[in-house]
Amino acid sequence: MEAWPIHEAKARFSELVKRAQQSPQQLTSHGQPVAVVLSAEAYQRQQHTGESLLEFLQRSPLADADDLVLERDRSSTRDEEI
Repeated sequence: MEAWPIHEAKARFSELVKRAQQSPQQLTSHGQPVAVVLSAEAYQRQQHTGESLLEFLQRSPLADADDLVLERDRSSTRDEEI
């Protein structure tokens, strides 16, 4: 990822945007990363899909695995005193 000091990014904004279409561009302040500029397409890919956890698990390659054993240990984790 290419790094741009903020003052340079401001002066060359059009070039920054053009390069962000190809790959994310990091903005720095005093040598420290502070932000990343990326294309609208890359941003959309990173947004929440709206998919539920159940839907995600059902899409898993392991969803139809017959050899996957998920057994719960039913033993008590501590002595019960009433």
